[in-house]
Amino acid sequence: MDLAATHQAVQFDGVPFLARLALRLASQIRYGTVHVRLPDQRTVTLRGRLPGPSATIELNNYRFARSLVMGGDIGMAEAYIRGDWSTPDLTQLLYVFCLNEELVDSAFPGNMLVRLCRRVLHRLRRNTRQGSRHNIHSHYDLGNEFFAAWLDSSMTYSSALFPAETADLPSAQQHKYEQLAKAIELRPGQSVLEIGCGWGGFAEFAAKTYGASVVALTISKEQHEFARRRIHEAGLAEKVKVRLQDYRDQEGHFDRIASIEMIEAVGEQFWPTYFDQLNRRLKPGGLAGIQAITVRDELFDSYRRRVDFIQSYIFPGGMLPSTTILRSLGERFELPVIRERVFGQDYAKTIALWRENFGQAWSDLTSLGFDEPFRRLWEYYLCYCEAGFRAGKIDVRQLVFARQS
Repeated sequence: MDLAATHQAVQFDGVPFLARLALRLASQIRYGTVHVRLPDQRTVTLRGRLPGPSATIELNNYRFARSLVMGGDIGMAEAYIRGDWSTPDLTQLLYVFCLNEELVDSAFPGNMLVRLCRRVLHRLRRNTRQGSRHNIHSHYDLGNEFFAAWLDSSMTYSSALFPAETADLPSAQQHKYEQLAKAIELRPGQSVLEIGCGWGGFAEFAAKTYGASVVALTISKEQHEFARRRIHEAGLAEKVKVRLQDYRDQEGHFDRIASIEMIEAVGEQFWPTYFDQLNRRLKPGGLAGIQAITVRDELFDSYRRRVDFIQSYIFPGGMLPSTTILRSLGERFELPVIRERVFGQDYAKTIALWRENFGQAWSDLTSLGFDEPFRRLWEYYLCYCEAGFRAGKIDVRQLVFARQS
C-alpha cells in the first residue's frame, strides 16, 4: 500500500502520536523523495516541492520518533545505532537530509535541555593539553589493528587526491602526499615539522622522497608506537623523529610545516595558538601546508552554535573552521595564503572506499571485541561524512601559508 504524502498534512492511521507528528513535519521536505516503510509494512512517500534524489527509510519500531523529537538529528543517529531504523542506502538517505538541512534544523531542533547539556559537555571537552590527550585517546587509540583493517596499506586517515577516476586508494593517497609536498615547495634536505603525523605516512614519504629531516608529532600512543616502528623498518630513523608530544610544546625552527587534517581537532579556542605556533616555528621565507576539512562560510555561524553528531560521538572537542576563518587567522599571524586546492568530492570517494573496506573487514573486527552498535555507529559516521561532502556542506582543501622573509 503506497500513501502519497506531500508537504501538506497526511493521515497516518494507527501510527502513534509522536511518530505521526514526526512524519507530518518531515513531509515538508523541499528537495527529493523519501519512502518511509512503517513497521506494519505500509509505505508512506514524502515528496518535496522540488526535484532531488530519492531514498528509503525502514522503521523497525516507532521509538525513533521520541529520539528525533527530543534529540534532533543526533537523536535520529542514536536511533539508528540502536537499530530502531535502517535503510538500503544510508549515504543516500543522509544526502537527502543534507539537502533539506533547514527543515531538519527547524522542525527537529531537539529538547532545549538536551541541547544545553550537549553544549556544556562539549565545552568541558576543551583541547587543553590534558583535554587533547583524552579526546584523541577516545578515537585514535581504538587500536592499530582496528584502523589497519579498513584503511589502505599506507595507513592514511585523511582525504586522498585521485589523479584519475580509475586510481585506487593507495595511489591516490600517495598522490595527495606528492601534491602537498609540491605545494609547499619541499626541497631535498630541508627540515620539516609535521603537526599531527598520524601513523607516519607523510613523514616517511618526505624523508624517503626528498631526504627531508622530519620531526613528526602525535599525542596518540598507538600512532606513536606504530609510526616509530614504521620509520625504523624503512631505515629512516636518522631522518625522522617521531615524538609523543603536543604541538604547543615544540621548539626550534623549520623550513616547512605540514599538518594534514589536524586543525579539526585543535578546537576553536586554540586556533590562534595553533597559528601562532606555525609562525614561531617557520623560518623566514618558510611555508606551511595545511590540509583541512572546512564548513561553508555561510553555514559556519549556525554550525558553531550547535553540537553535532561528530562532536558528540566521534571527535569530542572537535571543530571545523571555514575558509574565511583560516585565511583571516593566517593574515593575523602574518602567514598569508599563497595557494589553495579544493577537492571535497575526492573525500566523498575516499570515504566510500573506507566504508566498503570497513564492511568487508567487519567479521575480523568482531574478533577484536567490537559489537553491532559500534558497527552501526561507525557506519553512520562514515556515511554522514560522505553525504556532507557530496552535498557540499563541508569541503577539504590544502592551503599554503607563507612566512615573510
